[in-house]
Parts: sequence; C-alpha cells; structure tokens
Amino acid sequence: MDTVTVSPKYQVVIPKHVRESMRIRPGQRVRVFAYGDRIEMVPIRKMRDMRGFLKGINTTVVREKRCA
Repeated sequence: MDTVTVSPKYQVVIPKHVRESMRIRPGQRVRVFAYGDRIEMVPIRKMRDMRGFLKGINTTVVREKRCA
C-alpha cells in the first residue's frame, strides 16, 4: 500500500505502478467519489475502449428470481 501527500494546492501524485496497472495517461480524466470515509478515483474510458472488458466473466452466478 502506498502513501501519497496532498500538496498545498490539494494535488496528489498517483504512484507509477498504479498508473501503469490502470493505464492512466497524462491528461486523462477520472471521476472522484467520496465513499464513506475514503476517496475513490475511477478512470473515465471511451465506450469503444470498453469492448470486451467482460470477456471471461463468470456467468454462472445465482440471480434473484424475476417478479412477474
């Protein structure tokens, strides 16, 4: 787990291994959420880049019964 410091301008640097694993590039936009007592950053991706991202997902999950 990495620790980052908030600058006087409220900026943080995302650690290199996190940027690389999430494929975050300079100028890319991210959504920022306050979730409970933490901050979450989610990279915004173009829809065409999302193609196939669920490939190999387990589809045997038990689902709720449908209401008629």
